[in-house]
Amino acid sequence: MNYLTRRLIHGIMLLIGASILCFLFADFAPGSFFDEIKLNPQISPETVAALRSRYGLDQPMPVRYVRWAKSVFRGEWGYSFAYNAPVRSLLAVRAGNTLLLTGVATFLAWLIAVPWGIWIAAHPGRGIDRLSMGSTSVLLSVPELVLALGLLYLVVRTHALPVGGMVSLRFDQLGRWSKIRDLATHLVIPVTTLVLANLPIILRHVRSSMMEVLKAPFIQAARGHGISKASLLFHYALPAAANPLISLFGFSMGGLLSGSLLVEVVTGWPGLGPLLLEATMSRDLYVVVGVVMSSTLFMILGNLLADAMLLAADPRVRMQ
Repeated sequence: MNYLTRRLIHGIMLLIGASILCFLFADFAPGSFFDEIKLNPQISPETVAALRSRYGLDQPMPVRYVRWAKSVFRGEWGYSFAYNAPVRSLLAVRAGNTLLLTGVATFLAWLIAVPWGIWIAAHPGRGIDRLSMGSTSVLLSVPELVLALGLLYLVVRTHALPVGGMVSLRFDQLGRWSKIRDLATHLVIPVTTLVLANLPIILRHVRSSMMEVLKAPFIQAARGHGISKASLLFHYALPAAANPLISLFGFSMGGLLSGSLLVEVVTGWPGLGPLLLEATMSRDLYVVVGVVMSSTLFMILGNLLADAMLLAADPRVRMQ
């Protein structure tokens, strides 16, 4: 059994475990979606009982779990009580919006962190290194919620960017490039928040990995042969430091995804975060489970991508 197959099986087991935990926690939580309906005097108890039976809420937890698992294989992912529709139709658009947000934030965070981390690793103890470490320490101590609210405050005061939502009201009337520009301006606040929240961790790992490699004997030998500094850093040191950074890449995607749910709620981005909040408040069980499972699936796919990159970069993994 090869490396990627083992990792895939591990991811599938993690999905199954996460789904079971979701149903266990939902079963322990008090109340249900139909409790508020009972307070309506115009709806009879028989009607509420019929609705509970229709959605299987009168069945024990193992029976409900098997019923939900069958709906997953049918591609429905359960049925929403509030929207009276399959959960898949609710997740499709929202998951795409979340992937767009986290994908752009991941790309920008690594695009900034890798060259910056290499540069400060090549100049340890100097002013740029101390300034970078000090600024990242400050950013690490600031919660994502505070970052998002601070950026929103600046935008509201300056009117420089649109606040909330994903597109403008007149989006359908715009041309192709105007639509791209409108979407990009709405992305600025949530993407900047996620980049600022995750950049310090990535930057510090890049710096640490590069500084460790730059002390290696083969780097000293290459420096003694008169190899240029840029070639030494990018052609010799960076490939040697790539393994821990590739592993970090998968974890960073998972961290960005979990952090994006809160940022989406604060900034009004129509992703999985607001949907999860609405479903939790209304106790829409299968929507909550669907959002949690989607987030878990994205995290597993990110780690599988990192595993594939590690397999391609490190021949020792291929030999194992």
